[in-house]
Amino acid sequence: MATVPLLIMKEVGKAFFSNRVLKNVNFSLDKGQILGLVGENGAGKSTLMNILFGMDVIRETGGYEGEILIDGEKVDFGSPFDALNAGIGMVHQEFSLIPGFSVAENIVLNRESTKYNILVEAFGERFRTLDRSAILERSRTAIDKLDVSLDPGTLISELPVGYKQFTEIAREIEKENTRLLVLDEPTATLTESEAEILLASMRHLASLGISIIFISHRLQEVMDVCDKIIVLRDGEVVFETVPSKTDIMSIATHMVGRDVSTAFARHENPERKIGDPFLVVENLWVDMPGETVRDVSLEVREREIFGIGGLAGQGKLGIPNGIMGMFPAGGHVSFNGQPIVLNDPTSPLEAGISAVYEDRRGVGLLLEEPIAWNIIFTALQIQGRFLKPVLGGLAKIRDEKAIAQCAREYIDALSIKCVSEKQRVQDLSGGNQQKICLAKAFETRPRLLFVAEPTRGIDVGAKKVVLDTLKRYNEKYGTTIVMISSELEELRSICDRIAIVDSGRIVGTLPADSPSREFGVLMLGAEKQKEKVVSK
Repeated sequence: MATVPLLIMKEVGKAFFSNRVLKNVNFSLDKGQILGLVGENGAGKSTLMNILFGMDVIRETGGYEGEILIDGEKVDFGSPFDALNAGIGMVHQEFSLIPGFSVAENIVLNRESTKYNILVEAFGERFRTLDRSAILERSRTAIDKLDVSLDPGTLISELPVGYKQFTEIAREIEKENTRLLVLDEPTATLTESEAEILLASMRHLASLGISIIFISHRLQEVMDVCDKIIVLRDGEVVFETVPSKTDIMSIATHMVGRDVSTAFARHENPERKIGDPFLVVENLWVDMPGETVRDVSLEVREREIFGIGGLAGQGKLGIPNGIMGMFPAGGHVSFNGQPIVLNDPTSPLEAGISAVYEDRRGVGLLLEEPIAWNIIFTALQIQGRFLKPVLGGLAKIRDEKAIAQCAREYIDALSIKCVSEKQRVQDLSGGNQQKICLAKAFETRPRLLFVAEPTRGIDVGAKKVVLDTLKRYNEKYGTTIVMISSELEELRSICDRIAIVDSGRIVGTLPADSPSREFGVLMLGAEKQKEKVVSK
């Protein structure tokens, strides 16, 4: 007798007013199975999971079409609480942890173990006290299911990003009846070693009978850990397969609807002319938690695309953050022959240096504001643009027409998927938010642009748009670009030279077309001599 799938989604569809985002989606998931759900940003993955989890935004916008079955029974969750009671847990891209609480306290939050004391007799059950030993034991049991090393007594604020992710997952599986776990981009911010631990934990959970929907843009991880794979494109299932019958290139091609085999191929432009040293950094140190810079010296040439790579936590992200005044820094930095004042964010901006930061939601965007306001905000604040005089020049107000026109031009140029320039940025997908960050930086008309992890958490199609945009601005406007990334092949596809950071120091700089093995040696810290620098 055939077993009934744990989850069946049948002919599911959804439209936000006139914008159709899901069409006739069908798939099933068995007990203890890991399903990889992939697609470009804006393909409908998050909306589909919001429907499954009973999120308010679905009900408030007219509901959805189709049916959801759990163990063969039709369900229609009116709220996330209904989904939780049915055994469905969801870990979102953004953490929902309390930094001042311990790992254990976060895992059992709102479900704490309590114990009797004499005051209960007089004042009732609300005077029961926390049973800390039971809380620790419950949290240890959940952590053991993940098969990771994590101290339940550690404060969340003291944890690396990867272990915050483990805490989120532990909180979901600690709930007694969790049968289905939705993981939305859980490895996007993890190091390679942390990601490997998480994938092993997922396999362990599946062996315990917990089903998992794994949403990720890291296609190799999807191939490594999933039992079946579904590709969404423009709200429809366009490809369903198993890892043994496909490959990464085939999945990527179905995601974007075109051949991506040359997406990151290197293309040289013989007309590009690289100038003299433009940004000179000497003995830079930066006190950025988790990305400490100890002693960095480098030169970036005018109109060059300069890459900075290395393993996570080695200090590469600290370099732009220190120069831009985001964290305490020391040393000497000059740009176009003029000194940059460290620890003063206005100094690099006024000199013509802009940045797209790795934390686009925390630093780069005004999430509750519209697209247009986000794009022109820095240009207005720092450069006084997008203002028009009134009262005979006695005052200035925002030029709303110019702001809207500017935003529409970037929406077209960067293929930003949105309803209009008035849409709030928080309602966009991660890839489109990243494009907004780029537009915001480009609109300041920088002479040099730092871009940190520009393709993190976005799909292969959006990655190509982002990388092509960087190359286009470099070639068309002569913008010098410093790209900081954990993705070596992406650096090699557009950069002229790449510096590798290890233990807070640059251990070597190589031409981008050097063999991958040479970069690997530097990343592993096997060579730490500065004289290893090679200029192109």
